Amino acid sequence: MNIYTVKKGDSLYTISQQYNIPYTKLATDNDISVSVPLIVGQTLVIDTPTTKLGNIEVNAYTYPDIDVNVLNRTLPYLTYLSIFSNDVNANGTIEVINDTPLIKLAKDQGVAPIMVVNNRDFSSEVAHQIFNNYDLQTTLLNNIVYALNSKGYYGINFDFEYIYEYDRYTYNRFLNRAVTLLRPLGYKVFTSLAPKTSETQTGLLYTAHDYRYHGNLVDRVILMTYEWGYTYGAPMAVAPLDQVKRVLDYAVTAIPPSKILMGVPNYGYDWTLPWVRGTAARTVGNTAAVNFARSINAEIKYDQKSQSPYYTYYDKNKKEHIVWFEDARSIYQKLLLVNEYNLAGVSYWTINRFYKQNWMILDSLYNVVKVTV
Repeated sequence: MNIYTVKKGDSLYTISQQYNIPYTKLATDNDISVSVPLIVGQTLVIDTPTTKLGNIEVNAYTYPDIDVNVLNRTLPYLTYLSIFSNDVNANGTIEVINDTPLIKLAKDQGVAPIMVVNNRDFSSEVAHQIFNNYDLQTTLLNNIVYALNSKGYYGINFDFEYIYEYDRYTYNRFLNRAVTLLRPLGYKVFTSLAPKTSETQTGLLYTAHDYRYHGNLVDRVILMTYEWGYTYGAPMAVAPLDQVKRVLDYAVTAIPPSKILMGVPNYGYDWTLPWVRGTAARTVGNTAAVNFARSINAEIKYDQKSQSPYYTYYDKNKKEHIVWFEDARSIYQKLLLVNEYNLAGVSYWTINRFYKQNWMILDSLYNVVKVTV
């Protein structure tokens, strides 16, 4: 597998001649039309023989409304499908989602469905109520066991975020109770953790996420290594490679690497410049970002420090914008970290938009692990 960055004067035909492959295959492999011109800075994946680095577990989050065709194209590359999400209420009940069709499709293709639960709208208070009331925990855990059993889930992902800093111990205690109940029943337990760079990192996102405790207790830990660039934040790469590596440098000292699934974003953002605090960026898909750049004849550039692509443009109101997203180069660099740090694998947020280049690269580098479902 090679990654080619388009230069001025390139076309599908000239590139295909260079690599001695049909231009139609080059178009198909990159999910583009043969009639659409290429743009400078765009990346193409060239399907050439590659020695694989080893095995990889692949988790992917999806919303229940994912297009069935997108899901079916993606499932062959997955180990786990995490369906987002079942809101946990302060009384221990769970909001039901329409997950049955997705569970069936996943299991039909040998992918393990994972039930995702979160503190409703990531409410600190909801989490506090649950973690500090034994009876509410009993209600919640009974509801979880019923859902896991009746729906045929493989395991559960506790995605509790924005937890009060003083609830660190009570969250750990709740997780211990959950694992003690669920593991003998045959269910796997995953947790999602904010991207910390040290044990002493504090704040509403970080303090209550105890890397060492989770690493010792649960089956898999999903590191949310994205959202450095986010909706209400200053323009920057969503998952800068240098920052992701800082998180992993700490994480592998606290969590067995064989339990870590590193988060990978499948999206980007479009910010208006100059950035004003409180204004929102617009979410964009990786394919859509390239298509829009083509429509306005923007040149895609690549930031070496963050290992991420970006471009700028002016809208019809003469407002400048900057778009940060992921391409074949940035995905490739992230996937290499699995081998570098001996991680279990990766976790994508989300797969509702299909991005073929990502799956081409992953398939060229690793063998996707499948579990018995």
